[in-house]
Amino acid sequence: MSRGKGGAYSAARIAARVAELGKEVSRECEGRRLDVVVTLDRGFIFAADLMRQIDAPVVCHFVREEVRDVQDSGNARREVFFGSGPELKGRDVLVVDAVLESGVTQEFLLRRLGESGPRSIRLAVLLDKPRKRRVALEPDYFGFRTASNQVW
Repeated sequence: MSRGKGGAYSAARIAARVAELGKEVSRECEGRRLDVVVTLDRGFIFAADLMRQIDAPVVCHFVREEVRDVQDSGNARREVFFGSGPELKGRDVLVVDAVLESGVTQEFLLRRLGESGPRSIRLAVLLDKPRKRRVALEPDYFGFRTASNQVW
């Protein structure tokens, strides 16, 4: 692993990996329009870099999650909400987030976006942390597999 200044990956290594991901996504798009759904605030920088590397028409949408801690009969639970999503019926969709850890939020978002009937739906993350996964979810594209949140 090349170490950047004070972190896990150099800027050059991250850029090279994002370029590789862009080529992978481009091959699978086969020139078709791609609707990219970006999670705010976490995913927008990675998404911007990735979209510049995709050789296909791209339309960008943003979603923001709202997390609430709820007390229910003395039991604490966390609820995740997303505002209304874009209309994606028949479209190729790429959901982009920075980190896939437990997978709970991304799995919920993928399910919710899938309700609108997209042609395909995939997940891209910069960091994949499979040891912390709480749901059966794997990214279609990932930059790096790691146990750390530290990138640079």
